[in-house]
Amino acid sequence: MSVGMEKLLALAAAIGFLLDLLIGDPENWWHPVRGIGWLIKYLEKKLRKIFPATPKGELAAGGILAATVLFAVWRVSEGVLRIASRIHPIALLAFMSVMSWQILAAKSLKTESMKVYYALREGDLKKARSAVSMIVGRDTDGLSEEGVIKAAVETVAENTSDGVIAPLFYLLVFGPAGAFVYKAINTMDSMVGYKNSRYLYFGRTAARLDDWANWLPSRLTALLLIGTAWLLPGFDGAGAWRIWRRDRRCHKSPNSAQGEAACAGALGIRLAGDAFYFGILQKKPTIGDDGRPVEPEDIPKANRLMYGAALLALAAGLIISVAGRNVP
Repeated sequence: MSVGMEKLLALAAAIGFLLDLLIGDPENWWHPVRGIGWLIKYLEKKLRKIFPATPKGELAAGGILAATVLFAVWRVSEGVLRIASRIHPIALLAFMSVMSWQILAAKSLKTESMKVYYALREGDLKKARSAVSMIVGRDTDGLSEEGVIKAAVETVAENTSDGVIAPLFYLLVFGPAGAFVYKAINTMDSMVGYKNSRYLYFGRTAARLDDWANWLPSRLTALLLIGTAWLLPGFDGAGAWRIWRRDRRCHKSPNSAQGEAACAGALGIRLAGDAFYFGILQKKPTIGDDGRPVEPEDIPKANRLMYGAALLALAAGLIISVAGRNVP
């Protein structure tokens, strides 16, 4: 990447971050990830008709799905940027900035999780359950107030990596096209990466790709959350470090507990534990110490941690980018 392009990327990343901070993802606006989701559904339907419903057949179909989606997303993203570059450098900056904005989800994560908080503040547990059901995969109808709060905090903590730090990492390292490839991997995992009878084999490639793509960003997220807990008042930086080191592997996923452990330690609460999915109880280890009862205020606190980590990540990325260009 040329020095001029690196400067353009750094500026586009900063503009995209600001756009996400101010605008987020308005519900009535079309988003490219919806197009990626449509492509995944379309290919799944076609591939299931072509390949036999056997473990080998579904593994092959899932592999072709993943390769096709990633290639298509890369080619379209690169094509858009190539066309913009032929128009004018300002057009290229504009497209890079918009693409940077579209791969970040900090504002949306805060908006959706705070709907849970406001419902709890109103004393409407039913409304809070409904709000949290929009951002978690577990069953929410029977959740207590404590369960609703924990679910919202866990979602913010886990998605600080998937929705903010990881996209920002791939954006700064590989540019907007690389960041969109990451979003495609993440979207595939959320749609087909389940360990159930339908997707155990078909979604295995997508799930593995997601694990690999998030391995480093999830650990960077934990360190950024810990750093934020040290810097901001009202959080326990030492506790974040201690709980992360102890509980970062308390999850079936190699990545999910990283941010949750740091967040639990920073807040001084216990997260995770058993949960129902599609009516079936899933036994899961707890994360963090039961130092105090969870409370609704833990949801905005988790969002402050998320934004602090995001700002640290952006600042570090831009500094490293500038420093790298100045090295002879």
